Amino acid sequence: MEKDLKSMSRKELEKLLNDVKKALQAAQSRERRAARKAAERAAAEFGFSLTDLAEEKPAAKKPRKARKAASGPKSKPQFANPADSTQTWTGKGRQPNWFRAQVENGTDPETMRI
Repeated sequence: MEKDLKSMSRKELEKLLNDVKKALQAAQSRERRAARKAAERAAAEFGFSLTDLAEEKPAAKKPRKARKAASGPKSKPQFANPADSTQTWTGKGRQPNWFRAQVENGTDPETMRI
């Protein structure tokens, strides 16, 4: 059953779309009924009904342990911004913008050392 969608009018296409939606709903209902029957058979095999199994509460989860913060000593600042002494850098990790700007302007990094 192949249809040429390009030659169909808008009304025909809308009717086809509605028919497809109804067919999908019917197929989903059939599959849901089949799945329910299979689940009932599987539960009955072990002597349960689906309502018995649905009423059970899931096992309680174990509480997670809190992570410890990094226990190593904090690094001391090695460099300070000459313009603002509250801005410091340990010399580890990414260079701060103020440090990079000073070096690009020709300032020797040793002059900023604390």
